[in-house]
Amino acid sequence: MDDLLQEFIAETRETLEALSGEIVAWESDPSDRQRLDAIFRFVHTVKGSCGFLDLPRLARLSHAAEDVLAAVRSGARVPDTRLVNAVLAIVDRIGEIVEAIDAGVSFDDTGEDLLIAALDEGAAAIAPAALPTAQRQPTRSVRLNVDLLDRMMSGMSDMVLARNELARRLRDDGADPAVEAALERLSLTVAEMRDTVTRTRMQKVDALFSALPRMVRDTAAELNKAVTLTIEGGDVELDREMIEMIRDPLGHMIRNAIDHGIESAAERRHAGKRENGRLTVFARQSGNQIIIEVADDGRGIDVERLIEKVAATGRSLRDLQALSDKAKLDLVFEAGLSTKDEVTATSGRGVGMDVVRANIEQIGGRIEIDNNVGKGLRLSIHVPLTLSIISTIGVGVGDQRFAISRQAIEEIVTVRGGTGNGAIRVDMLGDTPAATVRDRRMPLVDLGGVMGLPRSCDGPTMLVIVSVVGGSYALAVDTVLDNEELVIKPAAPAVMASGIYAGQTLPDSGLPMLLLDCSGIASAVGLEFTREALGDDVEEEEAAETASALLFADLDGVRRVVPLAVIDRVEPVPAHAIRFAAGQWRLSTDGKIMPLATIADLGERTDLFVLRLRDGVSEVGYAIAQAFDIVDLPEAMAPAREIGLVAGVVVIDGEQIEMLDVHWLFAVHGEKVYDEAPPLCLIGGAESAWMTTFLKPLLASAGYRVANRLKKGEDAAVVLSMDDDVAPDIAAPIVRLRHEREGADDGSIYRYDRAGLLAALAACAGGVR
Repeated sequence: MDDLLQEFIAETRETLEALSGEIVAWESDPSDRQRLDAIFRFVHTVKGSCGFLDLPRLARLSHAAEDVLAAVRSGARVPDTRLVNAVLAIVDRIGEIVEAIDAGVSFDDTGEDLLIAALDEGAAAIAPAALPTAQRQPTRSVRLNVDLLDRMMSGMSDMVLARNELARRLRDDGADPAVEAALERLSLTVAEMRDTVTRTRMQKVDALFSALPRMVRDTAAELNKAVTLTIEGGDVELDREMIEMIRDPLGHMIRNAIDHGIESAAERRHAGKRENGRLTVFARQSGNQIIIEVADDGRGIDVERLIEKVAATGRSLRDLQALSDKAKLDLVFEAGLSTKDEVTATSGRGVGMDVVRANIEQIGGRIEIDNNVGKGLRLSIHVPLTLSIISTIGVGVGDQRFAISRQAIEEIVTVRGGTGNGAIRVDMLGDTPAATVRDRRMPLVDLGGVMGLPRSCDGPTMLVIVSVVGGSYALAVDTVLDNEELVIKPAAPAVMASGIYAGQTLPDSGLPMLLLDCSGIASAVGLEFTREALGDDVEEEEAAETASALLFADLDGVRRVVPLAVIDRVEPVPAHAIRFAAGQWRLSTDGKIMPLATIADLGERTDLFVLRLRDGVSEVGYAIAQAFDIVDLPEAMAPAREIGLVAGVVVIDGEQIEMLDVHWLFAVHGEKVYDEAPPLCLIGGAESAWMTTFLKPLLASAGYRVANRLKKGEDAAVVLSMDDDVAPDIAAPIVRLRHEREGADDGSIYRYDRAGLLAALAACAGGVR
């Protein structure tokens, strides 16, 4: 019987965590029959189990709730706020009794008659939050004791470390092939056991999020506010123990967002916002960490008021105002601080964010704040996946070694000669390095520069392409080491607070190693890989994206800008690679000839820079004197009075800067682009040599593919022959040429009538040219 009772308690507890959110969702949409059926099934199951386990109080409560829900299902009752409150109160009391049974303590039945009576039509409204509650015991079992799972995971970690050490010793000393084969079988078995043990401890964070709809509903109602909650990422998995340790800090942050952040309906109307506040809770995995974001569209943090509150505790106002922006925001974690002027049941006691941060740091995590005054606040909790074994790749910078999760790595490429060649290049866009890997351009981050470590070579030799939320970037390292399965543990709080590490490990070399947080490195160097966490219904000014442009000095000495999106690269070129040929300037590079635009003569310059511009199909070069910087391009532009090289004038840092008209550049200087499969023009006959010499260049420049004979499977779009040739036996239109300028009206074309010949070919080839 004890086993059956524990199973009933575990199942009821897990179902209750999701049920409150279902009831709130059902209240907002009473026509949702699927949710109503789910709630009904729960109370029906509880009632049936209580009869078998001899739990009369639970049976009585669940039976009353089942009756009223059955009436709603049949249409006899209409669900309203009063009825939902009454059902929630019954569900709460069921949960309290279950927790009391699990703890082995008695629980007073006072008020249960009122709870049941509140279900009747016309009964007085009841507030579920006002009822006494029993202290919920932490979840310590899920069909298997958590302590046992801890020992299993610890044992697995020791096995992996021993396996790594054994592999290193065999590699150093040499081993018999049979021993190596046995070690390989052992490694496979250890890997399978590791995955199994890890999965038994993992649980979806939906178990953490399931109670949030009820919490938001009750807190908003208590504060007389309207709040819309959005939850994303519930499928992300986290260790069960970590979920329990995050539950209270997350709840405190949610209540803070509603109380301190989201304004009242009147304040929101006055600020031009919709009356309903928006609250978003979002979870994602980044390497060996889970990131949980809580974002609202409220007033944000008033930093000046925050400084005044801290100064009132005795801190120097001058010192506080001299802090960096990040340090000023971190003042919200000061112990005993509250920005509320009066104490309420929700806040104002000065016990809050300092405890939240302490609890998060205790488990090796950290909290980040992103403040947007008047528009909202985003709090990000970074916590480790707890003790875990993951596959990593070791990288080196100078004499230091680091690990990167293989999950975050897309590929690893080698840079030859410092600047690369062919499909892999490293370029400078102003002062910003960028890597191009097979026509894919991305930001370049030097790991040695981030860590402040001396390099063992000049320039990057290896690029690790890592993927983070929102995009990818190239991480420059000196060497790439072996891949290993490593036991990852949280590092010291001071190390984790730097934001660029995800934990620490001990590889088979025996030397401690830090695991890099690729998302944290991106944030540390200012790469913006972010998402809008405030929902799709954002204000236009929030959704507007700022375009970037390259600021450069032109050959005439004038500072100009060009949109960054059109630049493939900026590269130095020698003057002898540029010639004025066939009516325009051209650049010889990478084994091809590219049209080049310039605003002034090259003069006596021996070296200059070229912007290589691409529109996705063709490429045009633009000669400049020097690239300066990447700047934000303002939306407002004064247009040029005439069409030409300059599209208009924009204001950057108070200076009027001309912006290039890239559309005009490609229209005037770009090469003609033809279809990938141009029409085939077949030439032949007695004067095929003349046609090859005189007509083939003309036809090729017009976009035709020219051939003297057809290959197997080919079809000609048009045939070109002299008027005295025998017509070839080909199912294609024929254009005939004649020698005389004037001739009979037989449809033939004078062989030097350029316009007439191209028009006739275009007509016969379907009008594509």
